[in-house]
Amino acid sequence: MELDFTEDQEELRDGVRTMLAGECPMTFVRAVVEDAAPVAPLWAQMVELGWPALTVPEEFGGLGLGAVELAIVAEEMGRVVAPGPLLPTIAGFVPVVRALGTTDQQARFLGGVAEGAVTGTLALHEPGHGIGLHAFATTATETGAGVRLEGVKEYVLEAPAATDIAVVAHLAGGDPDALAVCVVPAADARIEPIAGFDATRSLARVVLDGIEIPADRVLGTPGTLTTVGLERALHEAITATAAESVGVSQAVFDITLDYAKQREQFGVPIGSFQAVKHKFADLIVALEKARASSYFAALTIAEDDDRRAVAASAAKVAAADCERLMSKDGIQLHGGIGYTWEHDMHLYVRRNKACSLLFGTPAEHRERIARHLGL
Repeated sequence: MELDFTEDQEELRDGVRTMLAGECPMTFVRAVVEDAAPVAPLWAQMVELGWPALTVPEEFGGLGLGAVELAIVAEEMGRVVAPGPLLPTIAGFVPVVRALGTTDQQARFLGGVAEGAVTGTLALHEPGHGIGLHAFATTATETGAGVRLEGVKEYVLEAPAATDIAVVAHLAGGDPDALAVCVVPAADARIEPIAGFDATRSLARVVLDGIEIPADRVLGTPGTLTTVGLERALHEAITATAAESVGVSQAVFDITLDYAKQREQFGVPIGSFQAVKHKFADLIVALEKARASSYFAALTIAEDDDRRAVAASAAKVAAADCERLMSKDGIQLHGGIGYTWEHDMHLYVRRNKACSLLFGTPAEHRERIARHLGL
């Protein structure tokens, strides 16, 4: 298993970082948060550069890249807490359609993503329901022409900006583990915005009140095989979320380190104090552990390694552990200014806290690891 970036991957990282530095400065992020500034200019630049096409197979107009490249883009997006529908589309919607859709469905939806005409998201979570793919209250009842959806999905990322939503539902009347995944036009669902902790992104409740979905929007053949395919697609979403969290944590570390070099007490920079040095040592260890775990998980997905499920959950846990330490010490080392609205620290902390909860909490992923190990 090759653990170093290739030359092409290095170029991808540098190109993404350069573009985001110019098009997504913190002034832009603040304008989105404070003034509801449109994200459209940033999204247009991403489409022009072909980022939505990143992991879309070449036969459907994409670049045909894999999970490692997705992790690279996610980490760089996290560094600048970039808003917009890119990550929900390429880390949530695309893997599900790629894993479950027929050739015609992939050409239709993934081709639209590659062109920038389709933005998508994954509707998985339900009230009181974790990340497990069982016991969903949302149901898909088969009809002569397709399925009828009933239920409510919570915390759907960037649903207001999506054209299509991949909704996970229990297949009514079938095996308890049988699922159906339907691509629902966002305009046909009732989308209720939720005031999220991370104001750089939108969250919504998606209400499905007897919506009729035609057969050509039901991915593949509903049943237990859908559950298997969806689980594999979730590995990509979980790993990309962990990588994004790593990027946010790296930004918090860099900002805090710069501050410790400049802020003086007793005539010397606070970074020269031994206790502060110890904190930074702990932070860099947690950060590198999270980064290594995320890219190892991405490699297991890229190489279809049997360890991919455990690796994805381990990456999510490591990223969340790093987030908790980085958020606490990052604010503390800034002193009083770290608690203010005027300082950017809270924007990073909010994004990182949100990442730790998306696609499963740390406790859920620890439980998944234990279950995979037979503990």
